[in-house]
Amino acid sequence: MAAATVPVKKRLLKDEDMTKVEFETSEEVDVTPTFDTMGLREDLLRGIYAYGFEKPSAIQQRAIKQIIKGRDVIAQSQSGTGKTATFCISVLQCLDIQVLLALGDFMNVQCHSCIGGTNVGEDIRKLDYGQHVVAGTPGRVFDMIRRRSLRTRAIKMLVLDEADEMLNKGFKEQIYDVYRYLPPATQVVLISATLPHEILEMTNKFMTDPIRILVKRDELTLEGIKQFFVAVEREEWKFDTLCDLYDTLTITQAVIFCNTKRKVDWLTEKMREANFTVSSMHGDMPQKERDSIMKEFRSGASRVLISTDVWARGLDVPQVSLIINYDLPNNRELYIHRIGRSGRYGRKGVAINFVKNDDIRILRDIEQYYSTQIDEMPMNGNFMFKCTHSAQSSLQRYLELCGHIKWFKHINIQADHCKKFIQVYLPLFLQYY
Repeated sequence: MAAATVPVKKRLLKDEDMTKVEFETSEEVDVTPTFDTMGLREDLLRGIYAYGFEKPSAIQQRAIKQIIKGRDVIAQSQSGTGKTATFCISVLQCLDIQVLLALGDFMNVQCHSCIGGTNVGEDIRKLDYGQHVVAGTPGRVFDMIRRRSLRTRAIKMLVLDEADEMLNKGFKEQIYDVYRYLPPATQVVLISATLPHEILEMTNKFMTDPIRILVKRDELTLEGIKQFFVAVEREEWKFDTLCDLYDTLTITQAVIFCNTKRKVDWLTEKMREANFTVSSMHGDMPQKERDSIMKEFRSGASRVLISTDVWARGLDVPQVSLIINYDLPNNRELYIHRIGRSGRYGRKGVAINFVKNDDIRILRDIEQYYSTQIDEMPMNGNFMFKCTHSAQSSLQRYLELCGHIKWFKHINIQADHCKKFIQVYLPLFLQYY
């Protein structure tokens, strides 16, 4: 685990009633507008810039310094705003090792992933070798602790990423099992896109005077993600609508969300029968198969992924610019996790929702919950031409900066070239932004 130097603190485990507590951003939280002014190691800074980060996001400006100070932290920000990088940078800064060459590819840090469905023997071997950082699911991490393969006395920091999901019923007890084995002075960092009140109440069990960096629900914006709905009237119309949109899906990469594993399997089979190339993933698949599918998708070998909400949290594939909710999510808080898979870290994204007649109420509820507006998607050629023309203008500005404007002027944007433009040139535009 991360070996950060953390001041010794007395852990408070009070069972006080917190139902009346109002959670707001702590007064002592200040804003650090640049990575250079965060006091980070020079080689870590080099890695941050090499990875492509230029300016810290709002959550990073507020949370990184507090985590480095050793404070317990509750941090909330919407999907795609750099929450995972927030704790990664903080952990790397706090690691007690002599050589920090930089973030990512340049760092001489031993990391291992302990997750269910993988080989236990491999986990034991890796942990016995020694690791600086261990990432994992609560059940497997606790199993490694019980086997004494993961020795807890040197653990300095516990990070709960996507905390709202992990602290739900299925994982709550496992989290407590892990926590009970940790040293009293262990720093706890809890990060998520949403923090329902009952989750915040539970943090009192294992956090000491935490710094709170919270985004109020009415401030959870979906800026940068264009949202549309397609009225399909009946369930059986969804498939034909999806087939009509397939060429648009392959602009860069797209994820299609279904509410059930059975629906994922059914839709995948139907799409392949219709000669469309798609891949699929859900929780019933072996971990090795899921890893293989994700590797293909990250590399761009597959461009359309059909999935359940197993994919909606914590996965970052920058090329994904389009999300389709084949089914609207059962839980409105899942909506931000799903569509947040597009528009990652300031990039532009599009979300399209298939809405049956009896889904209108759910759609309006989502709009109200996030203070957003979801417009009906224009389904005609003029709309596609306008989108293409807009993309051309943006790409032209980019190419002017790159000195390629002479090459660009040869591109014809007549109607018969729109499709080619979208498939060939628009990915460059989307990737740039």
